[in-house]
Amino acid sequence: MSERKHHRNFRKKEPVLTTEQKVESFVRRNSQSGYFTKVSTVSYKFGVSEDEAWGIVGELLSNGSFESTHDDYTGEMKLCEMGKTYVILDLEQKRKRERYRNSKSKSKPRPKKENS
Repeated sequence: MSERKHHRNFRKKEPVLTTEQKVESFVRRNSQSGYFTKVSTVSYKFGVSEDEAWGIVGELLSNGSFESTHDDYTGEMKLCEMGKTYVILDLEQKRKRERYRNSKSKSKPRPKKENS
């Protein structure tokens, strides 16, 4: 008779987080990685309506642990941890410059070799 492990896939259940807590940890994780979180991302990533997303964002901002800024081109609100706005803006600039340099070097035509 074979010995079977009855609880092979048994894991302790982690406490279920509310949507607000999930959004908060998502924004915090993005900030620590050097990225802003757009408010429009919250609604489709977490499956909530736009009204709910704005309510959650309002709560996060009123708690004082997050701050917001607006995108220069689209005007869309972006969130990050308190005090990280300028750090993330600087990282964005560096990423843009690097992307520009990479695209510039790839688009340069290489000189053709002459056959002698």
